Amino acid sequence: MTNFADRLNAAILAKQSQVCVGLDPRLEKLPPSLVDRYRAEPRKGCGCGRHEIGECFNEFGAAIIDAVAPAAVAIKLQLACFEQYGPPGIKAFKHLGKRAAKAGLIVIADAKRGDIGISAAAYSAAFIGRPQGLDGRIDGFNVDALTVNPLFGSDGIQPFMDDCREYDAGIFVLVKTSNPGSAELQDLEVEAMRAENVETSEVSASSGPSASSGENPRKLYEKVASLVDRWGADMIGESGYSSVGAVIGATHPEILAALRQQLPATPFLLPGYGAQGAGAADVADAFDSQGLGALITASRSIIYAGDGEDFAARAADAAEKMRDELWQAGRRK
Repeated sequence: MTNFADRLNAAILAKQSQVCVGLDPRLEKLPPSLVDRYRAEPRKGCGCGRHEIGECFNEFGAAIIDAVAPAAVAIKLQLACFEQYGPPGIKAFKHLGKRAAKAGLIVIADAKRGDIGISAAAYSAAFIGRPQGLDGRIDGFNVDALTVNPLFGSDGIQPFMDDCREYDAGIFVLVKTSNPGSAELQDLEVEAMRAENVETSEVSASSGPSASSGENPRKLYEKVASLVDRWGADMIGESGYSSVGAVIGATHPEILAALRQQLPATPFLLPGYGAQGAGAADVADAFDSQGLGALITASRSIIYAGDGEDFAARAADAAEKMRDELWQAGRRK
């Protein structure tokens, strides 16, 4: 194993691709012929159909993974889409993670976990660590990276970072998300700590009442970004990027450009491409001169590109087109 960011960047350069395919299966969006086949099967278990749905998700996801593997660098599995169906859904989640890994893809669990103390450690162990069993360590989901919620602060992030170091994994911290409602909290103005801006503090001491607080207003997402920079400072690999990344919506190109200046060593995970409206030009500022620095995620525009028997081939075509668009945008820098 090697540093997560180094593995990620090696894959990007090898495939000349920054594509991350979001595997977010929704029963009503799957090809009707596929769903009808499982609907016609005799019901297992409680008879509610969740076992058949789990198997359907597994077949659909496996076909998508195999189809997009030549063009994509990573697969992002949205846990909620699987978790709602209980154990059969979780089983499909785990099987698809293993299949993506065997296909040579970086596997990201989009679970947005966060907590403190033993709870954070348990979440981390489930996805990127190894919980202690009766006779040794137990394999969990064994993904390459996990999305995490920073609301609990540094002690809530520390268990994830500890496992990242031990198992050469990565985390992507929510900084500025792509949904319209993100502004309600993430754009709130907060006051920067005096210790984070010594120069401003010194000026304040001699500037009279107008600057007596010694603190500068900044938005909450900028504060979180500064923490991400600090958390990842000692986890930078040979490629110049950290194993602590940031989730930033591709739907905010101006914010994205500013955060790239603030976080030069942070890999970005950028949702919002395709169905949410962002295009290659919106994410170009996330890349460095080699095309490194970001994974761009697309789900609906890839996995639902077709709803017939050729759905996997259509997904492959969509992923290939996305790869070409992004790589050209990155190389124009």
